[in-house]
Amino acid sequence: MFIHGFLFRWQPGVTEEQIAGAQREILAFRGVIPGLREVHVGENVAVNKGDYTFAGVMIFENKEIYAGYWAHPAHQALLQWLMPLIEPIEFDLEA
Repeated sequence: MFIHGFLFRWQPGVTEEQIAGAQREILAFRGVIPGLREVHVGENVAVNKGDYTFAGVMIFENKEIYAGYWAHPAHQALLQWLMPLIEPIEFDLEA
């Protein structure tokens, strides 16, 4: 199993509609990205979250499947519009 996690700090001016759109698109990866077992995204409710108000975890079958996720057209389409709106922190681990 391979776990990919992320936190987003939204750029000034990002709307609630854009945040909801990001959440919808990320959740829609389930069933579209082969080998993606679980997707969980939403508001970061950590007490010490700072400005990183959006969080997510994706669970893949293995590291090789995760590597394929990066090139997948659905992921690339999301990155095109999302990257200018966020300052991300990411982490990955094998479990």
